[in-house]
Amino acid sequence: MTGPDIPNRPVPQADTAAVLMERLAEQLGSRASVSAVFGEPVTSGGITVIPVAEIAFGFAGGTGPEAGAANTGTGGGGAGARPRGYIEIKDGIAAYKPLRAPWVNAAVPLAALLAGSVVPLLVRRLAKRRPR
Repeated sequence: MTGPDIPNRPVPQADTAAVLMERLAEQLGSRASVSAVFGEPVTSGGITVIPVAEIAFGFAGGTGPEAGAANTGTGGGGAGARPRGYIEIKDGIAAYKPLRAPWVNAAVPLAALLAGSVVPLLVRRLAKRRPR
């Protein structure tokens, strides 16, 4: 008789953990989707908009050191989603449009202005300090 054919055999902890992880993954995976977060694609006036999101989920589970009925194991998990952009389909042409945070529109030009004014001053000071 092989291992799986033995009746009433206790399930090893590794098998219990694998079953628990599979159940958690199924439940989280069914809830963490773009359509669950943002809805279905929308078509209006010949333009179709398909939302794009970054979705992540994680889970963990475990059992104690002793096998038995009182030691069934525990587990937990979570999911999160962030909008990343949308795909616009117009006249048979698809284009990805990323969503940027509003502060990026102000921060990038300010950083470029700051770098453009500070870097020449630093170069001049370093040039003066250099021994000749």
